[in-house]
Amino acid sequence: MPALSSTMTEGKIVEWLKQPGDKVGRGESVLVVESDKADMDVESFQDGYLAAVLMPAGSTAPVGETIGLIVETEAEIAEAQAKAPSAAPAAAAAAPQAPAPTPAPTATPAPTAAPVAAAVAPAPAVTNGRVVASPRAKKLASQMGVDLSSVRGSGPHGRIQAEDVEQASGQPISVPRVAEGTAPAVSSSATPAAAAPSAPAGNSFGRPGDTVAFNTLQGAVNRNMEASLSVPCFRVGYTITTDKLDAFSKLVKPKGVTMTALLAKAVAVTLARHPQVNAATTAAGMTYPSDVNVAIAVAMEDGGLITPVLRNADRTDLYEMSRQWKDLVKRSRSKQLQPEEYSTGTFTLSNLGMFGVDRFDAILPPGTGAILAVAASRPTVVAGKDGSIAVKRQMQVNLTADHRVIYGADGAAFLKDLAELIEHRPESLAL
Repeated sequence: MPALSSTMTEGKIVEWLKQPGDKVGRGESVLVVESDKADMDVESFQDGYLAAVLMPAGSTAPVGETIGLIVETEAEIAEAQAKAPSAAPAAAAAAPQAPAPTPAPTATPAPTAAPVAAAVAPAPAVTNGRVVASPRAKKLASQMGVDLSSVRGSGPHGRIQAEDVEQASGQPISVPRVAEGTAPAVSSSATPAAAAPSAPAGNSFGRPGDTVAFNTLQGAVNRNMEASLSVPCFRVGYTITTDKLDAFSKLVKPKGVTMTALLAKAVAVTLARHPQVNAATTAAGMTYPSDVNVAIAVAMEDGGLITPVLRNADRTDLYEMSRQWKDLVKRSRSKQLQPEEYSTGTFTLSNLGMFGVDRFDAILPPGTGAILAVAASRPTVVAGKDGSIAVKRQMQVNLTADHRVIYGADGAAFLKDLAELIEHRPESLAL
């Protein structure tokens, strides 16, 4: 199996876009793999024919595993199939998840690959009269009774996304969407009697009484969190007055700039002056990245989270960065991010303030030196240095840092400069 990500160790085969015996061209998509945080097309590295599928759809394979055979000529197909390892174990492993479909009559069966083909789920594709759809889109189409062959896809290469199914059905998706800048949608027309039981937090499909297996994304998050336990972290907090930032946000919001984008820009500009807080521990020692890449945690609608990355955030224009962020969030929802778009962060920002959270601590993602937890900005009674009393808006930010590379004084100096920028010069973020 091809390496799709530097941190990825295994991937789940979502669907085969080609069947044994089909001709494939160099660069043509052969199958779709669900990596730790994205659905990705796997392309052929050569012209030829798909001779055999060694692992059916639904199987999970480690990186580097052989999952199919491609030969140069049609005459070599039978020989390759005869020598191919049996796919029966993989098919058996996938059997508990879904029963093997009964082979439908076809005018042109693949005679030597019939046992393998029977274990493979139908392979929709845009080309050759087939339809490509994301796993979530297929699930929604089944739930809503939508014929995917009549839906026009808006994803890469015409792939059908969940939003396309929603639009075609004419009814809203009942699963709440939780991502950057949004809160779970509530239908005003729904009555308590008609409302479906609420899903457990973090999993859109579970219901009370269910036991739901971790999906691939949730499994990746779990492994990262367990790895974090081995990192000696410390936490330091700071209270920042946001009156000027809030006023500036109102000015730039009509231009598409969210508060999360403003905070990311402020963090990036401050990190450029504090390279120690942008550093990370590696086997060779302390690594100081040449770029400031701010990763921002985004909750996924079907469980887990992902951290899209704003690259060179300290040097990117605020309005351009806001457009980039909007695109990253949109594609993260449909699992269309490339690995470098979610795995290259040098510093992480987690903004739960949008949900009204007063304060929280974040867990350090492996491979980085620090993460900043940002809580909500709230009106607070503040005593001035002269003893006067005033009401100001303030927010609590907490920095979680790897103590092997960042010390308390480093974190305190970073937070002090960040507060100074937000409290006194937020307009400079647009310069």
